[in-house]
Amino acid sequence: MLPVSAPPVEDGTVVVERDRITYVGPRSRAPIARDVELGDAAITPGLVNAHTHLDLTVMRGLPPGLPFFDWIRRLVAARERLTHEELRESARLGVGEGLQAGITTFADTAPSDVSFDAMLEMGVRGIAYRELFGPDPAQCEAALGEFKGAVAAMRARETRLVGVGVSPHAPYSVSDVLYREAAGFAREQQLRIATHIAESEDESMLVARGGGPFAEFLRGRGIAVSARARTPVSLLAKCDVLGRNALLIHCVRVDTNDITTIAQMGCGVATCPVSNRYFAHGSAPVRDLRTAGVHLGIGTDSMASNERMDVWHESLLAAGVSFSDSAVPSHAEHRGALELATLGGARALGLDDQIGSLEAGKQADIAVFPLRRNDTPRGAGAPIAPASLVLVAGRELVREGRLVTAPR
Repeated sequence: MLPVSAPPVEDGTVVVERDRITYVGPRSRAPIARDVELGDAAITPGLVNAHTHLDLTVMRGLPPGLPFFDWIRRLVAARERLTHEELRESARLGVGEGLQAGITTFADTAPSDVSFDAMLEMGVRGIAYRELFGPDPAQCEAALGEFKGAVAAMRARETRLVGVGVSPHAPYSVSDVLYREAAGFAREQQLRIATHIAESEDESMLVARGGGPFAEFLRGRGIAVSARARTPVSLLAKCDVLGRNALLIHCVRVDTNDITTIAQMGCGVATCPVSNRYFAHGSAPVRDLRTAGVHLGIGTDSMASNERMDVWHESLLAAGVSFSDSAVPSHAEHRGALELATLGGARALGLDDQIGSLEAGKQADIAVFPLRRNDTPRGAGAPIAPASLVLVAGRELVREGRLVTAPR
């Protein structure tokens, strides 16, 4: 058993009553009412996917190698060909895939409520960040008015498991005034806010110099473009976006001053190693962020820029672990990666009082991974196979590796 917040426990037991954990420790001292033997397995907290686009799950297979700007334009065109129900079904597929990989919490961004619907229907935990777009300052009032109505409709359907947030998309699709207004709206409504930031060179060129393909595209639409800030993160600071309710997605191109600002403002960060490699954007400075005290989680991003929704694999990459199918990393390396995939993500999302570790009193979000006795040292604890059992708030959603949840 791998509590994350405490050392591993061999022959461990976790006791669940209703939706909460009531005991974590040695099997010999467990107050067991009904015993479920899991065999040779690693019991971990449910994994936290700190950034997804569940509605894009069916987009898996978009060709890599395109320039970032061209890829985005192709993705937008492909998404526009799908109906609302097709996008909802795509989100359901994404939730199911994530559950079978041991993911119990999703932090999703989408321009509609389809991912929100899928999370509600399938019984997982998550935050549905409603995306907001508007690069033209002149359209700010109209964009925000419609957006507020959509968010209010979603909030009326919030549950104890799935909440609502706001997501002004990125500097190339959101004006400074819209960023500022969205951040003010989030604070006023006590909502979490998420934004894609410091992801690519094209984005940095737009923000710092008013140049590059995004700038050319915006000028082609009649939108004035000029240098906006020293870096994308400093742009967010100027627009009052940063704070403890903020999740900054990617943060690949951040310098020392940016990292200090992120840490001082208490923002969470979601890094997406595989997606960033897909675009050759580089890697987030994971060690520097963690050293600065930034709450860092792991995201898979959309399946349009990834092949699988595997938070554990992403965490190994982010932690700098060298591994292969036949070589299992050391105990210490595993624990660092597992923390990124669980408690790190929970902290980044502001949910660590509820999830992210196996502790009495926390929500019973649990994943169980079978261990291959020949490949994995006892006690090392590594999810190296699909989850055999997954619980969210004490409810079984995966049993014997198969989904048992159905749309409700």
